[in-house]
Formats: sequence, C-alpha cells, structure tokens
Amino acid sequence: MKILQIDHLGIAVPDMEAGKKFWSDVMGLKFEGSETVEEQKVTTVFFPVGESEVELLVSTSPDGPIAKFIEKNGGKGGFQHVAFRVENIEEALAELKEKGVKLIDETPRLGAAGCKIAFLHPKSTGGVLVEISERP
Repeated sequence: MKILQIDHLGIAVPDMEAGKKFWSDVMGLKFEGSETVEEQKVTTVFFPVGESEVELLVSTSPDGPIAKFIEKNGGKGGFQHVAFRVENIEEALAELKEKGVKLIDETPRLGAAGCKIAFLHPKSTGGVLVEISERP
C-alpha cells in the first residue's frame, strides 16, 4: 500500500456556520466549498491547508454517523477521523485485510469530490477512525 499524504482531517460539528466561522475567521483558512453526500447523511465543508484539507462534517439526519458521534460526545463536535490518500484503494484494502485489519468498508464507496473512500474500524487502529481515500 502506498500512502501519498494525509488527505484530510475530519471534524464533526453540530453547527456548520459556527464551525466555518472559526476555521475561516479565526484560523484564516479559505473556504473551498461544500457538498452533501446523501449516502453518508452528511454535508461536508473543505478548507485547504497546503496539500491537505480540514473537512467539517455536519449530519443531515438524526440517525447519521456524524449525529451519532456528536451525541456520544455530549452534543459537542470534535475530531472524528483522519484520512490518508492512497495510490490504489482496492490494493490498499486487500493488503489491510490480509494484515488482519478490521474494515468497516470491504469495498470502496463514493465520498465527497468523487473520491473513492473506505473506513478502517477503530478496534484495529488503536481507537482512531481511519479513512483511506483515492482521488479521481
């Protein structure tokens, strides 16, 4: 598996406008755009930082994974996942599975910006939700 770089840091927010205000007004990052990914019940907002991004995530449904994360976190947002950009996601998943890593996604699914994504289970990663991503 060839990891190219940290693709993005995913941060769950209960209030997108407050989240955007902090990252743009306080941190000085440029808002790049937003996208709703219906399959994942989430709207994402991107702030590029060099070759990587900060991705804010707000749930579009009370039963979505981000809503559940925020609920478990006492109604507060916070760091939700780290995403690594890989050269070939299918090969990466096969290698990880061969190494005994528990996968949330056995096959890639479509994420924001047309990326192929897959998540690794935190039980296999020391408690961190890890995403691997292949850009188109």
